[in-house]
Amino acid sequence: MEFTPKDMDDPEETPDFEFISDIKGGSVPKEYIPGVQKGIESILSSGVIAGFPVLGLRAKLVDGAYHDVDSSVMAFELAGRQAAREGLRKAGARLMEPLMQVDVTTPEEYMGDILGDVNSRRGQVGELGERGNIKTIAALVPLANMFQYVSTLRSMSKGRANYSMKLANYDFVPPNVEKELTAGFQAEEEE
Repeated sequence: MEFTPKDMDDPEETPDFEFISDIKGGSVPKEYIPGVQKGIESILSSGVIAGFPVLGLRAKLVDGAYHDVDSSVMAFELAGRQAAREGLRKAGARLMEPLMQVDVTTPEEYMGDILGDVNSRRGQVGELGERGNIKTIAALVPLANMFQYVSTLRSMSKGRANYSMKLANYDFVPPNVEKELTAGFQAEEEE
């Protein structure tokens, strides 16, 4: 079994999962191959890190073996699950998060507070600018940290600042945040 990442440059066009059977010579009978695919898909739906799904993966079934008496679709499904778990762990699977392009327009007197808030949300300020007497801020901010932003922005600027937000790309979650998420997920599983 081979696992390779798909090109994630354009997540809109990348299918979640692609399964390819490259079995030659009947080493795995055709009726068992869907079981392998189903097993892999069942692991990908909840991943191996904190229960998050795996996206943009290609799996290729290249070889296998069967036994006339002991083989079944269920046995091949279990083998697919085990191969997916092992492959993802060996590959060093990591969590990714959506980064949003956030564009803020504000009067100058609120600029410092707004920049501080963007930084507190793990934002990466990219560009500061001006449009007349209004200041602009362009930043990349993780979507998980953007909830309740409109309320915070209105409070900080007395309702005078505005923002827009759109998906920019995906990036790896910082190790400290990934560790928190993983620990929280493991605690939930133990309960």
